[in-house]
Amino acid sequence: MNKYDWLVLCCTLGFIVVFGIFKTKKQHNLKNYILGDQSSSWWKVGFIVMATQASAITFISTTGQGFSDGMRFVQFYFGLPLAMIVICITFIPIFYKLNVFTAYEYLEQRFDGRTRTFAALIFLTQRGLAAGITLYAPSIILSSIFGWNLQWTHIIAGILVIMYTVSGGSKAVTQTQLQQLAVIFTGMIIIFYYIVHSFPDHIGFSDALTIAGWSGKTQAVNFNLDFNDRYNIWSGIGGGFFLALAYFGTDQSQVQRYISGKNSTESRMGLIMNGILKIPMQMFILLCGVMLFVAFQFQKTPVHFNEKVNQELQTHHPDKFKEWEKRNDSIHFHMNSIQADIHNPELKSELQLLNQNRMQLREEVKSYVAKNLPEQESNDRDYIFLHYILHYLPHGFIGLMIAVILCAAMSSISAEMNALSGTTTIDILKRHFPAFASKHNDVFWTRAFTAGWGLVIIGFALYANLFENLIQYINIVGSIFYGTVLGIFLTGFYLKMVKGKAVFYAAAIAQTTILFLFAFTNLGFLWYNVIACMMVLILSFAFEKMLLEKSPA
Repeated sequence: MNKYDWLVLCCTLGFIVVFGIFKTKKQHNLKNYILGDQSSSWWKVGFIVMATQASAITFISTTGQGFSDGMRFVQFYFGLPLAMIVICITFIPIFYKLNVFTAYEYLEQRFDGRTRTFAALIFLTQRGLAAGITLYAPSIILSSIFGWNLQWTHIIAGILVIMYTVSGGSKAVTQTQLQQLAVIFTGMIIIFYYIVHSFPDHIGFSDALTIAGWSGKTQAVNFNLDFNDRYNIWSGIGGGFFLALAYFGTDQSQVQRYISGKNSTESRMGLIMNGILKIPMQMFILLCGVMLFVAFQFQKTPVHFNEKVNQELQTHHPDKFKEWEKRNDSIHFHMNSIQADIHNPELKSELQLLNQNRMQLREEVKSYVAKNLPEQESNDRDYIFLHYILHYLPHGFIGLMIAVILCAAMSSISAEMNALSGTTTIDILKRHFPAFASKHNDVFWTRAFTAGWGLVIIGFALYANLFENLIQYINIVGSIFYGTVLGIFLTGFYLKMVKGKAVFYAAAIAQTTILFLFAFTNLGFLWYNVIACMMVLILSFAFEKMLLEKSPA
């Protein structure tokens, strides 16, 4: 990065932070701090819900997913519009009618305090883990740019986000998210345009799609029913529907965003807007990754996309690194030599073979790094997009794209911390320890828990490199826990006869079952949501019937 990149980056981030603090200097009460006085209009609700989802992982990891695995990840979102409709019909009217701060307050009114606490603890566990991954993504950026130790980068970045989030509460999150989203959309459109126009003169956009299609990158829909396949249309519509329903309907980080609307109509319109725009947005980001794959058909890829790993290999394993460099150079030379005529019928099979050789080389390097450099990240999928930004974009645009990723990180992490602290204050502290809670006002406790959860999130981020791909991991974490909580809520909404004792035991059994499936089977993770939700509904109904039969007439 040169001075122009720094100027763009600092001006963009500085304006957003100063604007957010200036607009939200005073926080008087819990409603103001958590719900922002419920003053958001429908379009603002729609955008802040999108901004909360659009973390740095969305751009770093989803583009890497598109590069490595093509467009098929988009099937994950096919159930989302249907989930938006159900939430608008069932969830939102109930939340507004009961005037809740958190979604879990409803569960005590419908069932009992034990069920409310159980659901709140599940949320705190899974969202805390997920927020750790959200923090990990911007740490990758800072570490790569400055050459910092990745673990210390987690700590420094986490402390900065804590300071930013503690100061402003929900209003600060909302005010800054709108500016951040504008920067994000602008930056992604610019980089897509730049990638496509960086192709050789004889390669147009349609030619790029043809090249990507030869390696299966453009296949977005798979109709084969395979329960071990993470991404097909059946898991997307079925499991994706349940995951989206659980995420938007029961995850406080999202519920808190849309119940900040002026009324239920504004909230409904905002969620419908999100349902309409989300799939095209994700397709566009994945397509950026696919276009990166095409761009690297004409550019030499590094042996490993994480530059720190390359430096370590050069220093401590020079012979092995030279061998890989030689093979990589040979693959790149042959790719360039055969791509003069895109319409040559022999090009497809030759290019497919070369891409397979390149993939095998990457896997070999990855396995070697995992075995011989355990202190370094072996997986480089989440570094692909960042590598392109730093090495191929002109100066000025580099600063803008780094600002895009950091804006997304700040937006999502601040909303997650705000939701975690609000749930801890309302559903745990004030519910179970009222005497202790009365020693300070509610805003004090919420700010204190924001700082505390920030430290926990930093701890989770330190272990994020254990996972293959961040965007997959964050959805796996959600799928492990979301189905159970969704089952509790749907039981409350639709099975009026079921009481707290039956649903609590049903939820405990369902959650234990999902943890077992995750640990000991290869079942596609989207199916966890379906299984857990249906188990809670069926078992709670059965348990209630048993309890009624045992009760005296």
